[in-house]
Amino acid sequence: MGRFNNAKKNKFLKTVPQSDIETSNIATRCKFNFSYFDANQPAGQDFSDWDSDSGLNSLATLLNKVKDYTREPLSYWREQRVGGGGLKVLAYYGAFPKKSDFTPPPNVPHDVSWARFRLGNKVRLIGFVIPEKFSNKDSSRDSNKYYYDCNTFYVVFLDREHVFYKTEQK
Repeated sequence: MGRFNNAKKNKFLKTVPQSDIETSNIATRCKFNFSYFDANQPAGQDFSDWDSDSGLNSLATLLNKVKDYTREPLSYWREQRVGGGGLKVLAYYGAFPKKSDFTPPPNVPHDVSWARFRLGNKVRLIGFVIPEKFSNKDSSRDSNKYYYDCNTFYVVFLDREHVFYKTEQK
């Protein structure tokens, strides 16, 4: 049996993709969109602020978490719990919170569902999702076909101090 073993063939076969679009789970994986990112509010931070930090506030940690989150759909992260209090990794708030150090950016549609990813301790990734009622609805305004995607998280703010949705008395 050993004489038929071809090391070059085996090495090559390890590089050949084992799935295609239809047999992979690519459709279920959530996406992150940064086109609504707003680093101009005093309560938030820009990527450069996190570039020099370490730990949970580091850009490397943020990108590694985003990479990990994209392996599953948003619905999965809404059910996953972390931390001692059992907070969910992803929480949907619906409307923009009344108690916040942030203000809603005027370019964000008013009927989105605001949400956050818990990155650890007080550190949050703030953004929004498109409500389920728009799922797979045609949004085309010209001859091109575009559909709303409720499995995309639109990042708006970096919140290292948990001041987007203030729940604690200080």
